[in-house]
Amino acid sequence: MMGSILIVDDEASIRELLRFNLQKEGYVVSEAADGLEALQQIKQQRPDLVLLDLMLPGMDGLEVCRRIKGQQGTAGIPIIMLTAKNEEVDKVLGLELGADDYQTKPFGLRELMARVKAVLRRSQKGSHGHSEISMGALKMNFSRYEAWLDKEKLELTPKEYELLKLFITNTDRVFSREQLLEKVWGYEYFGDTRTVDVHVRHLRAKLAAAPEVAEAIETVRGVGYRFQDI
Repeated sequence: MMGSILIVDDEASIRELLRFNLQKEGYVVSEAADGLEALQQIKQQRPDLVLLDLMLPGMDGLEVCRRIKGQQGTAGIPIIMLTAKNEEVDKVLGLELGADDYQTKPFGLRELMARVKAVLRRSQKGSHGHSEISMGALKMNFSRYEAWLDKEKLELTPKEYELLKLFITNTDRVFSREQLLEKVWGYEYFGDTRTVDVHVRHLRAKLAAAPEVAEAIETVRGVGYRFQDI
């Protein structure tokens, strides 16, 4: 599962810290100190993952993310954003632009390494190609459009089913409410996002017989939701 990772950060000390620890885990690591250099390296090397700082000189991380995800040849490269704790708006914008996850600074290396592994695992397994997937007591059969909790068939509305399918095929990925509306409801939505919260609440209630599954739907304060790998 080891792959190549591009670190994009203007602080040499952070790049050095990340390079040392990623290489120790077996990853091939390259670095860029600004957005333009990052885009050039991505075009030449096509890394398996980009660790992208938002606060970059010149072209900021949001614009770098927009360009990566806006090009057909690079749109599939996963991105983990590195953000300061007070940049909640930027986190949401980054996720809406297609970033796969984020990590706040200062960060714990163990947590960051876990996020790197999770994002690479999702990217490499191509989860949408599976017709059936199980996680704990939950099982979903996509070809039959069914979901089961232990031996009980779940009675889900179409939107609840699609929401659960999106969660279970993207474990540990953070989705903003706006992303969930666009992906599950199928259109850009600029109004009240409380419909997402209502559906998540109903979904948790229907999964309550298996608390570990219900509680896996985690609220990420100020951003949205993620489904934790069980």
